[in-house]
Amino acid sequence: MTEEYSRDNLGSRAEEYLDSVVCKNLEMCVEVLKQCENLLPLADELKIVSKCVDSIASKACVEQIASSFSRLEYSGSGRLHMSRQAKCEGDWWVEDLSVLRIDLFAQVITAMRCRGVRPESICASLINYAQKELTRKSCLWNPSSNHSKSDINPGSCVHEILVIETVVGLLPVEKLVVPINFLFGLLRSALMLNCTVACRLDLERRIGSQLDLATLDDLLIPSLRHASDTLFDVDTIHRILTGFAQRDDSEVDMEDESFFECESPHSPSQSALLKVAKLVDNYLAEIAPDANLKLSKFLAIAEALPEHVRINHDELYHAIDVYLKAHQSLPDADKKKVCKLIDFQKLSPEAGAHAAQNERLPLQSIVQVLYFEQLRLRNTLCSSYLDDEPKPLHQSWRINSGAFSAALSPRDNYASLRRENRELKLELARLRMRLNDLEKDHVCMKNNLEKSNSRKFMGSFAKKMVKLSFFGVSISRASSSPSRNSQSKEIDGAYT
Repeated sequence: MTEEYSRDNLGSRAEEYLDSVVCKNLEMCVEVLKQCENLLPLADELKIVSKCVDSIASKACVEQIASSFSRLEYSGSGRLHMSRQAKCEGDWWVEDLSVLRIDLFAQVITAMRCRGVRPESICASLINYAQKELTRKSCLWNPSSNHSKSDINPGSCVHEILVIETVVGLLPVEKLVVPINFLFGLLRSALMLNCTVACRLDLERRIGSQLDLATLDDLLIPSLRHASDTLFDVDTIHRILTGFAQRDDSEVDMEDESFFECESPHSPSQSALLKVAKLVDNYLAEIAPDANLKLSKFLAIAEALPEHVRINHDELYHAIDVYLKAHQSLPDADKKKVCKLIDFQKLSPEAGAHAAQNERLPLQSIVQVLYFEQLRLRNTLCSSYLDDEPKPLHQSWRINSGAFSAALSPRDNYASLRRENRELKLELARLRMRLNDLEKDHVCMKNNLEKSNSRKFMGSFAKKMVKLSFFGVSISRASSSPSRNSQSKEIDGAYT
């Protein structure tokens, strides 16, 4: 079939057909790759697979570029930008690639990444492929299904394990490209099928990088170890939280001191911490009724985040109350240990009133609640009394800023203090400039008075004194009417 026997033999004709017909059409390339699954490794040696893979990658890239240019539009400012529909459309090849075998599919995705296909398109193709391959077993993708690990034999799920590990290795590295619910779905399947440790750790790291986007349902991963264990996989969530907290600390350490000069009171990492703290408190309340949940695991989840991220401790108090209610046989020492997590100063009045009457709390905690409630009542009365009196503007501003800084984290509090210090320095500089101006004006006035002629000064002073009136009688009026004065003298003489 080669050219050694005759010209235009079957080998050269087949190669010409591949180059001129098959490689010009993406659907035909996918179909040829599908047929090559039964011809490996011969098809690979004949370079049929490599030609089809390169053709699919280049065609997908060209289609994407053409689709993007066709949907360019002008914004209100006159600049060109891509419409939102263009980012979603133009990836019609995603469905076609899902028919390939996992090894050929991986080669196509790798070639697309090298060609510069958008990470969003690659992620969409991976999601579509994983859902088609893994939903064949409902227990792998449905977290609400009641399946134990004994019902699933990893030896009979070799294909599913290979799909999960391959898809995880092909996920884009760009941040916020892969949806977090898809990552949690892969993690559930990886835990259920006992995939490699590297695969599970990679998923946990990716989830930890965008944990602030997760929901409570995402964190409720069922535990599949043995019947006496907890209902939910607490250890996996603890590793995810630890990775999230360490990532935040490492980002802060890498930043220079200029971070504290920022004007915004909350940095993006701080807002993410606040969201995750609320999510963790809700997760604690959800797993607290589990009778098999040990105190050490409960404390590990609660202490995984820094203390300053919880501005309000109502949800944490609710989770601890649920845990104490479900574990009534807990010793007093353990109750005190778990109640130390609560900062009773950060409880709302409603939660404080509930805690003051909660018999499940240790006596020491109840005393603390009553003490802080009395302090709050006294501060309320004092503030209401002080509100009746007028206060300077800067004093009220300092009180408000102090109350606000108490709710911030240490680094945000430090940034707030730095800003207040700068403002005070500017105000002091303005006062000094004003004082210097007043001193200069005083010196100028003094010099002018010394240089002025004393006669001119006395003359002007006399003119001004003439216009003044003493004892209600005008001097100018008296001097201008002598006849009236003579008449008054004659009248006085007549009476005498």
